[in-house]
Amino acid sequence: MRKIDKGIEPLSLIAFKQGSPNARYSDLSDVERRDIRAACTTEQFYLCAYCCQLISGDNSDTMNEHVEAQAIAPNRSLDFTNIVASCRKPNQCDAAHGSRPLTLTPLMQECETELRFRMSGRVEGLTERAENSIQVLNLGDTEKNNKALIEMRKQLIDSLIWEKYGDDPANLELEDDKELLNLLIDDLLTPEEGKLAPFAPVLVNILRKRMAD
Repeated sequence: MRKIDKGIEPLSLIAFKQGSPNARYSDLSDVERRDIRAACTTEQFYLCAYCCQLISGDNSDTMNEHVEAQAIAPNRSLDFTNIVASCRKPNQCDAAHGSRPLTLTPLMQECETELRFRMSGRVEGLTERAENSIQVLNLGDTEKNNKALIEMRKQLIDSLIWEKYGDDPANLELEDDKELLNLLIDDLLTPEEGKLAPFAPVLVNILRKRMAD
């Protein structure tokens, strides 16, 4: 995950809530839903709020996801600060979340420190709430749980290292040059045309943990 800073809600959503103060998310038209999805995708730099893979903002691969599920908090179903853009991958992220509580979310700064990613593509929780969120969202703690995400994450992490660092990931000694690694982190966190590279926050997490060890 990467910490998401929520921005201003779309004008169409503001107007809808003013005209229908007792409405719920299910009452929205396609216009409001599209505008919410576009706003969330933009402020997330086109990365899924949970797994950090690339999303387009189009309904075909991007979902308006309620961090606090509608079944748990129906009064927050139109709260823009409770909505993020999620991928539509089966059995993970939005599709896995359902109505279960999330104890660690991308709206918390701690989401960047309580998860630990590996070069293998796997992720582990460093706290109980992080472990819980990994399980609820099926973010790939073991190959048994989500082999496809782990393999995709590893492949794209390796590609980012080749592109940004210029070395074989298998031979890379990440702790050797902290100045270079800090430059790499800055580069990874700098959007290009409003977008971050897929899984860039995952590689940043790996680099920061290596530097701290």
